[in-house]
Amino acid sequence: MIAGLSRATIAGLSRATIAGLSHATIAGLSRATPVLVQGIAGRMGRTHAALMRAYGTNIVAGVAVGAPGREIAGVPVFADCAAAVAATGAVVSVAMTPPAETLAAALAAFAAGIVLLVTVAEGVPAQDALRIGLAARAAGAVWIGASTPGMAIPGQVKLGFLPDVALRPGSFGLMSKSGTLSYEVGWRLARAGLGQSLWVGVGGDPVKGMRFPDLLPVFLADPRTRVIVLVGEVGGTEEEDCAAAYAALGGDKPLFALIAGQEAKEGVAMGHAGALVHGASGTLAEKTRRLEAAGARVFPSIEALVQACAAATD
Repeated sequence: MIAGLSRATIAGLSRATIAGLSHATIAGLSRATPVLVQGIAGRMGRTHAALMRAYGTNIVAGVAVGAPGREIAGVPVFADCAAAVAATGAVVSVAMTPPAETLAAALAAFAAGIVLLVTVAEGVPAQDALRIGLAARAAGAVWIGASTPGMAIPGQVKLGFLPDVALRPGSFGLMSKSGTLSYEVGWRLARAGLGQSLWVGVGGDPVKGMRFPDLLPVFLADPRTRVIVLVGEVGGTEEEDCAAAYAALGGDKPLFALIAGQEAKEGVAMGHAGALVHGASGTLAEKTRRLEAAGARVFPSIEALVQACAAATD
């Protein structure tokens, strides 16, 4: 159960409650939340199941075809999600599966009653991602992915492969497209004696589960979060959409933003599939303009961002 919500309760909720459900599901995670790992028999699954357990995440089950009845990294392994959920009560899944297997893993997770799914694979086909998104909404579940380093509530739970050295409990809510850039931001905050209330990597895919504007109400409603930190990048409209949502919601918490890509050359392909620029939309200048017009502060460097975060705690 997450934040007092059973799977039966969640199944009966209407789509109009998704924003509130997202907050309850994500911000309600704790050390007690039962988590399973799909693909636990693979190298990535085995490695990160052990690392997540070492951090304190309550990994109660693994799923691996052809390996039921075994233990991997001290975790009992089941043949499928339905059996794992029935035996352990898991409500969260981390899918450490190859891109071609992620759709099947997601559909199995939702069918078994998983309410929060994190998928980490790079290169999930866009059509598969569309189907995962539709299945998540139909199940009343929250999906983070297609490709993401994961999420964490520092000191409580880590889902994915965010580096421990960058995790420190605190009051800064961090949401990011870029994994590596967010690691640097998280580490710099931790080194300055600051920390995160909640950290969610949304990934850079053009088709994904949670986007910045979807997460914004989660951070605004989270009592642990005093300042929201957005780590974005050129391309796509996610930052512009978040700016619109921030203005519409009348955000009562500061929103600090860092946009990667200041030196990106026009016409040169970016590494993320979602890094597409259409006219002025998606450019650094337009993202900065829209965010600042909504009341956010946009910083030119990590150093400036961390200094502002430190000043915000004074």
